[in-house]
Order: sequence, then C-alpha cells, then structure tokens
Amino acid sequence: MTAKISSLMLLMSFAAGTFSAGASDNPQHLMLSTPSGGVPNNPLPLIIWPRVVPDDQEDKAAWFEKTFAQHGWPPAWRYPIFPYTHYHPNTHELLGVAEGWAEVLFGGDSGRMVTLRAGDAVLIPAGVGHKQIHASDDFIAVGAYPEGMSPETLRDEPDKLQHSLVQIKQVPMPTRDPFTGKAGAMTEIWAPVANLTSHQ
Repeated sequence: MTAKISSLMLLMSFAAGTFSAGASDNPQHLMLSTPSGGVPNNPLPLIIWPRVVPDDQEDKAAWFEKTFAQHGWPPAWRYPIFPYTHYHPNTHELLGVAEGWAEVLFGGDSGRMVTLRAGDAVLIPAGVGHKQIHASDDFIAVGAYPEGMSPETLRDEPDKLQHSLVQIKQVPMPTRDPFTGKAGAMTEIWAPVANLTSHQ
C-alpha cells in the first residue's frame, strides 16, 4: 500500500462522534461519503477552517465576503443555516461564520454534529446534507459558491437520490482554494480523493 493511499485510508476512518471546530487552528476534514436516507453525500471530505479570520478583523462578515470574492468564490448571502436537512447536488458551498455559534448536523440523520463558531469556515461538498440544530440568537453565516455556480436546493427525499448521485459526479472541481486563491487546504485534501474515486 502506498503512503498516499495509506494516508487516504486514515482520512476515511475518522471516528464518529461530536466534532468541535475549535480543537485545532489547522484545517480539519470529515468524511461523509455514504448516503443517508435521501441525502447522497460525497466522497470529497467536508473541510473546516477553525478561526480563519485574523484577530484584528472586527467585521468578520465583510472579511469573509472580501476574501471569498478575491479567490473565486463570490459571496451570495448572509443568513443562518436552514433548520432542515438539505443539500446542493449541483455545486459545492462555502460558509463563513460571521457572528455567534451553531451546532450543525452534516451528512443527514446518520452524519456528524459539528460546532461552528464566529471566525470558522466550512466547505461543504456537493450533495452533503446540512441542517442547523441549535444556534445562538446572533448566529449569521456568509454563503458563497464557485464562480458561475448557483445552488439547487433539495431536501432528504429518497426518490431523488439516484438522480442527485449522477448530478454530483458532474460538479466540476474548484481550481482555487477560497483562502489562498491557488493551491491550499482544499486542493491538498480534495485532489487525492478525487483522483482515487475517478479510477474506481
């Protein structure tokens, strides 16, 4: 077994449980590759950047919007996360937490609960379910998508699962990391998985 495949298997064996994005300042990832009910999910890992906003930035929403726009992820909205399980079969979604905190269930009913706090960001692969479970009254996120992409939003509906799985395979891989504008955590984490799954 090569080192690359061995590290990929380690990445895929992430244990289940509650996940807190504040455990480390380094980008973290969760594998949510198995469908859950009518939620297709995706072999590409969910990526979390804890405390990515610099300490001297008081207006985190504006910082996220400027940073996302500069790096090919135009901001589309400021809002909490929908309180029901939903996913986007046609695009990846990027969220930056501007204010407050939220517990978000990713991956459908059998997925993982993640606590996100102001300054954190999360990249949700196409097809990965997400749902806000609990949040502070001031919780607001900035949402963004790769240039030229507009999200289709579907709920946990098993009759649409097979069609969504086909759609997800056609979603293009972003070429620019949202925080570097070039290679970065996104390309380093996603590229090996994409290369492996394309040969299966």
